[in-house]
Amino acid sequence: MTFLGNLIWLVFGGLLSAIAWFFVGCVWCLTIIGIPIGRQCFKIAHLTLAPFGKDIMQSTDSGSLLLNLIWIIFGGAELAVSHLILGLILCMTIIGIPFGKQHFKLAILSLMPIGTRIY
Repeated sequence: MTFLGNLIWLVFGGLLSAIAWFFVGCVWCLTIIGIPIGRQCFKIAHLTLAPFGKDIMQSTDSGSLLLNLIWIIFGGAELAVSHLILGLILCMTIIGIPFGKQHFKLAILSLMPIGTRIY
């Protein structure tokens, strides 16, 4: 069932979300300070291609808190809002609820990506 969910996800917007994450990761990697954030963006782009069957676990590390604050100011808020809006739109239909839940998971991840484990 996760394969079917991921396939439908990919066709109906998952690919565009993954491209957005990849693009943001490339922009962050232009600076030396932004490389850790860019690497995490690439991991999230990979998650965005197939989010069904995967879960996230937040970290409470103090070093990641500083990078997360920088991330929110310079790019995380926009991606979180876009995932939130897409999730709300998808939850308007019964069929779209599982896909909206995946967007909500990615919206949470968009706010605090540094130090987060994807498993």
